Amino acid sequence: MNRIIRTLAVTSVAAGLTLLAACGANTMPGMDHGNTTSPAVSVPAGAAFNAADVQFAQMMIPHHQQAVEMADLATTRASDPEIKQLAATIKGAQQPEIDTMTGWLTSWKQPTAQPGGHNMPGMGNMPGMMSEQDMTKLKSLSGNEFDREFARMMIAHHNGAIQMARDEEKNGSNPDAKRLATMIEQAQTTEVAQLQKILDRL
Repeated sequence: MNRIIRTLAVTSVAAGLTLLAACGANTMPGMDHGNTTSPAVSVPAGAAFNAADVQFAQMMIPHHQQAVEMADLATTRASDPEIKQLAATIKGAQQPEIDTMTGWLTSWKQPTAQPGGHNMPGMGNMPGMMSEQDMTKLKSLSGNEFDREFARMMIAHHNGAIQMARDEEKNGSNPDAKRLATMIEQAQTTEVAQLQKILDRL
């Protein structure tokens, strides 16, 4: 009898370990991104996207929205012509990208925002995102002071977007999403260099 009990116990433990291993094997790449509070993204079997693609779009949309808000402020507050021109370029590029990523999420039948409000402007889980205090400060400035603060903030903001884009290039599976991530990385790397040159001369 004892031998039978021991055999059943070993079989039960082995089955449990097999189940745990199977669960681990089904974890989608790009699910973590260092954010343990984000719920798992449900991806249908055979879908043309994975969890990393969904998270990339859900996070990049509000990230871009904040950049557009910052660029709008430059219209009336900036004094440097190059800052004004670059702000217009940023808005012109990022608003269509917002529309594109929103369209993807809708077609994938995924929420356009992360559950729990984790992608609201100023939330700390997105690299380079400005806080409400940062945005309030920027809105209070004008002229040269605005130009310098805009350049500093947009450099940090762009570097955050570049990090998110690289995560998507590494972990995503949807070709269109990965292609957009590459475009974002390349464009914003160039703009960071331009912003740094502007900041150096201001």
